[in-house]
Amino acid sequence: MSSFSIALSGLTAASADLDVTANNVANADTVGFKSSRAEFADVFASGAVNLNTSVSGEGVREDANAQQFSQGNITTTSSNLDLAISGDGFFTMKDASGTVYSRNGEFSEDSSGNVVNATGQALQVYPPTATGGFNTGTLTDLNLQTAQSAPLATTTGAVILNLPANSTAPTVTPFDPTNSASYNQSTSTTVYDSLGTAHAATLYFTQSAVANTWNVNMTVDGTAVTATPATLTYSAAGALVTPANGAVTFSGYTPTDGASAMSFGLNFASSTQYGGDFGVTSITQNGYATGQLSTVSIDTTGIVSAVYTNGRSTQLGQLAMANFPDPQGLKQLGNTNWAETFSSGTVVSGAAGSAGFGTIQAGALESSNVDLTTELVNMITAQRAFQANAQVVTTANQLSETVINITH
Repeated sequence: MSSFSIALSGLTAASADLDVTANNVANADTVGFKSSRAEFADVFASGAVNLNTSVSGEGVREDANAQQFSQGNITTTSSNLDLAISGDGFFTMKDASGTVYSRNGEFSEDSSGNVVNATGQALQVYPPTATGGFNTGTLTDLNLQTAQSAPLATTTGAVILNLPANSTAPTVTPFDPTNSASYNQSTSTTVYDSLGTAHAATLYFTQSAVANTWNVNMTVDGTAVTATPATLTYSAAGALVTPANGAVTFSGYTPTDGASAMSFGLNFASSTQYGGDFGVTSITQNGYATGQLSTVSIDTTGIVSAVYTNGRSTQLGQLAMANFPDPQGLKQLGNTNWAETFSSGTVVSGAAGSAGFGTIQAGALESSNVDLTTELVNMITAQRAFQANAQVVTTANQLSETVINITH
């Protein structure tokens, strides 16, 4: 093979090396981009040769354009739908054309509530099951337009307070919530009906004529709940004696908004009767109002939870992670997407944080793994190789001209 052809193969290889380097440099700021490396092999005659004759090679060829899946730097952002993978694995994306895989975690919500990337491909998750956990055998689009968080009517609660032991029974009888002289102390809390409507519940405490005994009345939105007050009896040490379990049931109020009649129990087991002032430590209850979607939370294992304005949260799914026996065999599709190929091996699905998969960081993005310093050095090396091979062509041409001149 002539030196012209050998030098031409060198020029072609150097040009290919420059192409790869140029693509890496151009994508230095592309989120989730993975750099490539041009790999070359020498070309040598495979036919029979004279063992006594030294045979030179036949040049060089590009052997592979190997993708480099090293970790890129992770930077924080202001969007909780921006996701970064720390470690191995890919996001699973789907559209009408099929399934693709990506390390680019720039996601947003489209008009249908689906979480998508810039090209409209939907992020895939494992859906939650009715019994807890996730169905890892099924993929579905992550959708944030979930129904409102359903309300829960108040059914139980607990009251922790101190009733003054030095109180005396009111002189005004019977009890009248509109007359403060007919009771000793009062405190209020909020309860919820079956439709999630909030109601003001007020407890009234009245010292009875019997020592260490208190009567408890309640109104909801100003309406008396029970005709007969509950009774709390305390020991000489100030601890509750009756009722023994501290539970008192209040019922009989029917909301005007069409909700079910309310009935709930309050536990006074931790209440006391000590000397000193009336003091309320806490009043808790289990009801809550209807909730609107407030924010979306994604933990390190990829579990996506919707957080509502009523303080409740619901799991929407778990990110479907993917990995491959040979990621370098994946086919590049552009838009920082890859497709499975025979060379990559069959996709291995799993969850973030499990064996073979990295963890998820929400509110962050993985930068390109291109090292500009390395690429600039590669650029200079490829340039020098191109120039050297071009010089070989020039020299070979001069030799040819010399031979032609001699023959003439």
